[in-house]
Amino acid sequence: MKSLRARYGASPLHLLLVLCSFALTAYAGTRLLKGDTLRIAIWFVGAALIHDLVLLPLYTLTDRAAQALVGSRGGAGKHDRPPTTWINYLRVPTFVALLLLITWYPLILNKVPGYHAATSLPSDVFLGRWLLITAALFAASALCLITSMRRHRTPRPQPRTRTKGTGGPSDPAPSAGPGHQAPPEQQAPDNDA
Repeated sequence: MKSLRARYGASPLHLLLVLCSFALTAYAGTRLLKGDTLRIAIWFVGAALIHDLVLLPLYTLTDRAAQALVGSRGGAGKHDRPPTTWINYLRVPTFVALLLLITWYPLILNKVPGYHAATSLPSDVFLGRWLLITAALFAASALCLITSMRRHRTPRPQPRTRTKGTGGPSDPAPSAGPGHQAPPEQQAPDNDA
């Protein structure tokens, strides 16, 4: 077991889960390619190329521009959070909203002819619903940001603890052991005079 963990770098359970995910992916791929194999393969390769050559540079540049914009407007007070920590509150709702738009754009942009006739569902409500979902995502993200900022700005009261030797009331009295002399103010006065 230890040699497997040393070679693989994780537990055997992790390896089993990875192998199961590969098996599930292979099964889904064979089911997907049972139809028009050539067109599906072209679509898959085209989607990968469009993502890597067009979309990835586009949203990387957009993210860098947003970071620069937020960084230039952000204050430098002692309680302000660095922009790189709260830019995620813009990234997440933007990513989810764009993912929904990319997935459902034919319905959102009303580009599906005969949708109402085939499903008897209204086809003109998807743009409004997508806008409402997007607004709700940004509102939830703003609420999370405000909560996080409040948690970091509110000073938490620290419990008062005394350390030994500060002379506080919780300090034990010094022990009078052999060879120990009490401080001058604690020494008994001489009654010889």
